[in-house]
Amino acid sequence: MSPSLDATFAALADPTRRDVIRLLRKGPQRASDLADATRASKPAMSRHLRVLRTAGLVAHDVGDDERERVYTLAPAPFAQLREWLEDVEAFWELQLASFKAHVEKRRR
Repeated sequence: MSPSLDATFAALADPTRRDVIRLLRKGPQRASDLADATRASKPAMSRHLRVLRTAGLVAHDVGDDERERVYTLAPAPFAQLREWLEDVEAFWELQLASFKAHVEKRRR
């Protein structure tokens, strides 16, 4: 597994960070709005967003008020995660097909 995929899994291991991802799927959000929606303190949300930024899962821009950052999802890590999941799924499909063939052969 690549280091960036490891960082993606580590970042997504926390339920609050998964909530942040869920909220950002609806569109850009200010950090304070994310904190309110997840019932996290602003310092805690800042730490969660730092982990998500470091993993490359979110990006931020300065909003209308330069004191507020607006966060969006970054697509690249999710594409890499999807590719890994598809590889795992393909492996298990092959394993199950082989097992099915084995069982059917033994029934005859």
